[in-house]
Formats: sequence, structure tokens, C-alpha cells
Amino acid sequence: MENKRELFQLLTRRFGLLNKNCCSIGAVEISTVQSHIIYEIDKQPESSMQQVAELLAMDITTFSRQIQNLIKMELVTKSPSAQDKRVSLLALTVQGKFVATTIDESMNTYLEEVFSHMNEFERDTVLRSIELLNKAMSKSSVCCNTVC
Repeated sequence: MENKRELFQLLTRRFGLLNKNCCSIGAVEISTVQSHIIYEIDKQPESSMQQVAELLAMDITTFSRQIQNLIKMELVTKSPSAQDKRVSLLALTVQGKFVATTIDESMNTYLEEVFSHMNEFERDTVLRSIELLNKAMSKSSVCCNTVC
């Protein structure tokens, strides 16, 4: 078997996770990081800034700058929580929801094309393996920490 790190590096490169920009939607350029933020806000509306930053393992300062950019792009809104005014809640605007849906559809089309080169057994094996890997990573003491 190939070097494990090499396999993940190749997968990351081919999946486009190293690209600066993930997508253009109309005149809007979305970075990979912004795409991940939009995805999480779409999945969990009215999440706090801290919750989304933690989900993405981003420090709050970097995350806050990204949110400010998404607000300027009119894709995200930030409002104080009714329970605690110190907590800011995030939500997608109508345009933000459109961007989230467009990215989701594009990613699903991309994945369907990739999986079209496999038979059903191979597809199921890959998806099951990814599920197993995600579960193992969630139990690992080093998951989501920088390992050098």
C-alpha cells in the first residue's frame, strides 16, 4: 500500500481542497474557507459565531474576518442572541442560501461524476470506508490537532 500521507495529500489535491477559490456563482467568488462556513451555517441556522468557528477548528479572529467578508458580500447576517446579547448568531441571507444550494448541487454533481467510474459495490465500499474513517477520527486523541 502507498504511503498513507501521500494518499491523503493526493485526495486533498484532487478534491480541490487546496484551491484558493472553490467556486464562482454569478459574479460572486467564494473561497474554500467561505464555502465551508456557508455550509455549516446552512446546516445549523442560528448558530453562534463561536459554535461555527469551533466546528471548523478556526480561531475566532480569523473566523470573524471571514464572517465580515461574507456580510459585505451580503451572504450572511450576524445578529445578537435574544438570550445573551454578547453572543452573535449567524444566518444566511436569501442570496447566501442560493450560494449554499448552488455549491451543494455542484459538489453533488461532481461526486456523482467521480462515483460513476465505480460499480455499486466499489461506491458503497468507499462511502462506508469514509464513514469508518470519520468515526475513528472523532475518537482519536490527535484528531483536528496539528500533527508535525
